[in-house]
Amino acid sequence: MLFKKIGRFEFDNNSNFIARVLVLSLPAALVFALLGALNLLTPYWIIMSYIMVLIANMFFLLPISTELQQLKKYINELAKGEINEDFNVELSEQEAKEIAEAVNSVHKFWINRTDALESQVMSDTAVLDTLPDPILMIDRSGNILGANLSARQFLGNDITNKNIENVFSANNFINAVNRVLKKESEAENLIFYSSIDPKQKVYAHIKQLPWFSKGRTVAVISLYDLSKAVKIEKMQSDFVANASHELRTPLSVISGFIETLQTSAKDDEQAREYFLKIMADQAEFMSELIENLLSLSRIELSQDEKPTEMINLSDVVDEVVQAMSLKAENKNMQIISDVPEELPLINADHQQIRQLIQNLVDNAIKYGLSPSDITISIKEVEKIPPSKSFQVSDGKALSVSVNNKGTKISREDLMRLTERFYRMQEHKDLNIKGTGLGLSIAKQIILRHHGNLTVNSTNYNGTTFTVYLPIEIKS
Repeated sequence: MLFKKIGRFEFDNNSNFIARVLVLSLPAALVFALLGALNLLTPYWIIMSYIMVLIANMFFLLPISTELQQLKKYINELAKGEINEDFNVELSEQEAKEIAEAVNSVHKFWINRTDALESQVMSDTAVLDTLPDPILMIDRSGNILGANLSARQFLGNDITNKNIENVFSANNFINAVNRVLKKESEAENLIFYSSIDPKQKVYAHIKQLPWFSKGRTVAVISLYDLSKAVKIEKMQSDFVANASHELRTPLSVISGFIETLQTSAKDDEQAREYFLKIMADQAEFMSELIENLLSLSRIELSQDEKPTEMINLSDVVDEVVQAMSLKAENKNMQIISDVPEELPLINADHQQIRQLIQNLVDNAIKYGLSPSDITISIKEVEKIPPSKSFQVSDGKALSVSVNNKGTKISREDLMRLTERFYRMQEHKDLNIKGTGLGLSIAKQIILRHHGNLTVNSTNYNGTTFTVYLPIEIKS
């Protein structure tokens, strides 16, 4: 129990218990004094009677005073937040019992209300932290009262309680915030450059809270990083420009030969055969380029979809070997596969993985030396090598290596191999046909499967492309 039962006569220094007893006994003292003055009572009986009155009043006031002190102590400690349990002493006075019950009811009400508010605040905070864009809550002076997880990651964990002017340096943004805080504008939208990275474009939406909102927060700022959108827009622009450039050359060749065949070479059978062969090659190149563009587009559309199939990688390698053997033989090459008999199934898209391995084998044939062998090997590894630019899946994986005996690829070329439409100058000089999209397609397939790609190129062992694919995709 929080308080002891009646029996220990302990009172606060300021309880005034004795004064109350004396005040209550004063009328009796006056009566006894009057009776003594009239000689109706002797001094002895006056004193004894007064003492009896004092004792009676003490016993009358003692329970009430004790219970009031207990209530006072309980309420004081409750106000200080030092206790968190009900007042549970047995009270003898009905009024004291009712007061205690009322105090307990108020206590329970505010505890429940506090718990509900804390739960609501935690829930609201959790919801805000799940939002991908930074959100700031500011008061009338521009001080940041709250920030979600994205904002703390973007601007720093110590962002709270700082003033907007000390966090952002863009004058147009600060002026927009001030207009909203001064109620000159209900909302502001603008784009500015981040103070963290001068090249980083940020879109901001500043909005006043409704008039009926409570608390110190008067406005909310939501930020959106435009860097990714700008990068994607540039990639799309470059993609269209590169595709147009790649298509323009064969179209120009075909158009030129058609014009020649219609005029000066109209009756020249030998020239006609020669030109038609070149036109057929150019048409085949355009067809391959368009097919690769469509394939790349399809893969990008499925980028966020997790594969649902479980495939046998050795079967996929066998399919690729059968499909590419004739092309290898035509170049006096042989494809050798080094695949263990038992391999675990992997979580992957069968069609895309076949396209990935086939692109690597096709490049090995195209750019390898003749005569030579192309080796495909599969191994089980404990983990996928990490990447600096994207996240790979955890856990065990299978590695697929494709090796050919060709000239060493320089470090500069290795860094750009997976860029769209990129082709090595050496291959262009040798007039080796290609669209420059094969490895770009391979990269997108690997990204969808949360795998990785490594390339090792030496003078004595040729070039080896190694693809790592997780047994189970863990995003």
